[in-house]
Amino acid sequence: MSEVKDRLKEATKECLDKYEAWDSNKKDSSLREQLQETIHELRKVASRVEIDIAVSERDNMSDKPLPIPPHRSQSKAKGTVESILPDNGNTNGNAKSAEKKNNNRRPRTKRPPVKKQEG
Repeated sequence: MSEVKDRLKEATKECLDKYEAWDSNKKDSSLREQLQETIHELRKVASRVEIDIAVSERDNMSDKPLPIPPHRSQSKAKGTVESILPDNGNTNGNAKSAEKKNNNRRPRTKRPPVKKQEG
């Protein structure tokens, strides 16, 4: 952890130094490039910190297993198989079961042309 902390301190200090140098002479392209390189390094260090945070959260979450929701545990106890499909997965490869259920809609018609008003 101290390695990341040292990298963060160093990258921040260097980025501030490069920013001040560039701010005093904004027309110097070499100073701008150096500033961009230090910003990139600072982003890499920030990414490392984010990774450490995520790993820490994952480790904390593994200590507390997620409970199985009651509706799932009940269906598993009965020995039934759940499906997210509307027909509980009983399609048997038939394409007819996948047809649209919107057959009750009236067919589309063309809108009548707009009449020009005389005046």
